[in-house]
Amino acid sequence: MVIERDNDTPVMKGFVGKIGKRGIVIACAVVLIGAAVFANWFLFADDKDGFDGYDQGSDLAGNLNTGGDGADATGDDYFATMQVSRKRSRDEALEVLQSVVDNSGADEAVKTQALSDINRLALEMTMESNIETLVMGKGFSDCVAVINGESATVVVKTGGEGLMANQIAQINEIVYEQSKILPVNVKITER
Repeated sequence: MVIERDNDTPVMKGFVGKIGKRGIVIACAVVLIGAAVFANWFLFADDKDGFDGYDQGSDLAGNLNTGGDGADATGDDYFATMQVSRKRSRDEALEVLQSVVDNSGADEAVKTQALSDINRLALEMTMESNIETLVMGKGFSDCVAVINGESATVVVKTGGEGLMANQIAQINEIVYEQSKILPVNVKITER
């Protein structure tokens, strides 16, 4: 027995007919990729050192550093690891978005949104690179910047001396000049 609703059936059929089932699946895939990028950042972000659960005294495999020189072997690796992780997440997102654009069966609205997302990611990557370069130009030995919409996180290598108020102001100014993200939405972490 089939039960039809008076108001819902034509609207849903019209909506699904316009976008198509394939378009809905593609849109859901784009949303899932965005959620994966956010989850990747959220799971590895921490207020203190930029990585939740990532011990500064352990290497990438989780082994305790016992180097006789007393140096933190993960210090330099941290920034390289963060940059590789960020690049990998973005590359995966771009690959999915590009497959949406290349899909001949995809709805034009979905393709347009995918192109918009590709442009936004490319712009964010450019801004992150500019921020990192300019922050290191201010005397920091290393920097990783991550922009996520209207917020940014900047991790800088300080060598243990801590950040001075003028350095925080310089970083906030650089982030604002490059991305128009207000200082209240910028998280600066020292490493």
